[in-house]
Formats: sequence, C-alpha cells, structure tokens
Amino acid sequence: MSTSRRLLTARRPPATEGMTVGLLFAVAVGGCLLSYWVAPGPPPLWPAVLLCALACAALPWRRGHPLPVLALATLSMVAVSALGHLVTALVMAPLMAAQYSLSLRGHRRTAWTWALAATAVMVVSGLFHRGFQHEWVISLVNPAAWVLLSAALGSYVRVRREYAAARTEHAAREREEEARHRVVQERMRIARELHDVVAHHLALANAQAGTAAHLARADPEQAYEILGRLSETTAAALRELKSTVGLLRQDTDADDGLAPAPGLGQLPDLVAACAAAGLEVTVAVDGRPRSLPPGLDLTAYRIVQEALTNVTKHAATRTARVRVAYAPQFLTLTVTDEGAAVRPADRPGPGHGFGLLGMRERALATGGTFRAGPRPEGGFEVACTLPLDSHDESTAP
Repeated sequence: MSTSRRLLTARRPPATEGMTVGLLFAVAVGGCLLSYWVAPGPPPLWPAVLLCALACAALPWRRGHPLPVLALATLSMVAVSALGHLVTALVMAPLMAAQYSLSLRGHRRTAWTWALAATAVMVVSGLFHRGFQHEWVISLVNPAAWVLLSAALGSYVRVRREYAAARTEHAAREREEEARHRVVQERMRIARELHDVVAHHLALANAQAGTAAHLARADPEQAYEILGRLSETTAAALRELKSTVGLLRQDTDADDGLAPAPGLGQLPDLVAACAAAGLEVTVAVDGRPRSLPPGLDLTAYRIVQEALTNVTKHAATRTARVRVAYAPQFLTLTVTDEGAAVRPADRPGPGHGFGLLGMRERALATGGTFRAGPRPEGGFEVACTLPLDSHDESTAP
C-alpha cells in the first residue's frame, strides 16, 4: 500500500471516534431544538431526534462504506425536513460529516456525483417545506451550500494529503538514488585503485621474471638478484591489495591497521621498482615542493604509476622521464618516453586496458586536465595538470 493510501485509510482511536459522533449528535439535536422553538407550529421533536440519532449511528462506518452512510444520512435529513424542521447547518451535521468523508476517501468523480445528488434531494425536499415555502434562501440555498461546501472541503484536504504523501515518496526516492549514486562512485574509485595496483605490480613482476629468465644462463648472479627483487614486488602488491580490499570490509570510516595511501613521497620507491624491471626512470622536480592534500597526493602518484606501467608494458624503450612541476596554483605531471609504442586505446574495448581512461578520470575528478598521445619527435607523452590550493604555501617535509 502506498503512503498516500495509508494516510487516507488511517483510522482514529475508538475513544476519539466516539467523542466525534457524540458531538455531531449533540449539534444535530441542538439544530432540531432551534427549529422546534422558531418554526411556526412546532414540528414533532422526538421523531427528528431519533432520525438524527440514526444518521449519527451510521457515521462510524463512513470510512469503510462511505456511500451507504451518505445515503442514510441524506434520507434522514429529508425526513427531518418533511417533519417541518428547518434544515440548518446544525441539523445537517451528520450529512456534512458523511459527505466530507466520502470526498476525502472515495473516488473523486463518485464523490462529486453523490454530492450533487444529495444537494438535489435536499433542494427538492425544501420545495415542499410547509413553514418556509417563501423563504427560498433558507429552504433551498442553505442546504445546497452546506453540502457542496463539505464536498469541496473534503476534496481540498484529500489533495493536500496526496501532495504531502507524494512529496514524501519523492524525497525517499531521491535519497535512494543518492545512496545508489554514492555506491557506484565508491565502486568506481575502488576499481581504479585495484586496477592501478594490480596492473603496475603485475607488469613489473612480469618484466622482472622475463629479465631473470633471459639472464639465467648468461649471468646467473644478476638473475638471482632480480628474482629477489621480484619477491619484493609481489610483497608490495599484496600489501597494497590488502589495504585497498580492506576498505570494502570496514563497517566505519576508521582506518586503523591500514597502510597509509601512497603519494609523491614514494616516487623513489616507484623508480627503484621500475629499475628492477629494467626501466630506467629519471625524475625532475621544478619549483618549490609543497605538501599536498591526501586525495590529490594519491591521484598524482597513481597517474605517474600508471604512466610508467604503460611504458613498461607497451613502449619499445627502457628509459622514461618524469617531470613534477609545482606552480602557485597548479601541479603539472609529465611522463615521456622515446620508444615507438603501440599504446592502449583511450576508450577501453576488447583487447584494450583501462589505463588512460583511469588516469583521465582521476585528473578530471580533481578539476584538472589530462592529455596523452604520441610526441612529434617520437615516443609517447602523458601530461596532466592538477589544481592546488593557492593558500597552502607550506613546503613538503
């Protein structure tokens, strides 16, 4: 059941319902007494009271069976009018309550059809009223106006409740969509981390294993040394994988027991790992080094790491250059090689990786720019610009 339906079918406590019906009966009896006192030739009182009691007795069922209750209340008011009583808003209290309930809970077209029918019946009964045949405002307009007013009020309250329920449901759907969007974004972030970690370390391990196999007979000592570094590469891969996968097992945001996220401070270790795989990397730093926010520091490191991984996997060269340039408002990273390379496509597809796409996403996520492509003089270049906080002028430790 929808929220709007639950609101429209909500039931009152029995005590409240009893008090409401009793109050309506008292109001109707008061209207009969008023008519008994002012009408010319006092009409019968007790039959009118009994008819009002009959109409009020049916009101507790107005939520589940609004049409029969409205019909009984209308016939009771017609009978009261036929007895010679003045049909005022007081006497019509049970009828107005029944009409309001039908307009609030019933079908809109059905409610207005019955409202017009009840109005017509009350108007026709007023035409034959003995004491007020010449007072058409009292005998005709007054009953019609109160019935239609009850119908309009019920319809208005119904629309307001449906609008409030629709807003509540819309807000709930928006919260669900926002939560789903955050889950997707978190999955993409973790997928990029896993790709960078696995691709980098496996590429280095593959290069080290190939070099060791090539040198196994010609230079066994160097081959054993490379194999020793291979175990260090795989151990580093396992540590980063444990740290990344550990994020998926956390119930809170606490990072106890997890290794700190890498940053540009780990570039020497990255260069050493590449050297063990046979790739000589030269690092140049321009400008005054600055401490970076953890997220930006991780983004810069991952972009350099993925660019060097692509050099190891795809470039026909064993050298690469990394340039880190600090400007007042930007950090520029450039990774170049001089090999005739066949590079992965910018958009992944069958047989292509996610390296360039992942680097582009990381750079754009920080508000920076990214460019990758062949160099006119040969080789390949990856360049990105990441925005810095111009107010943070502290130097790196």
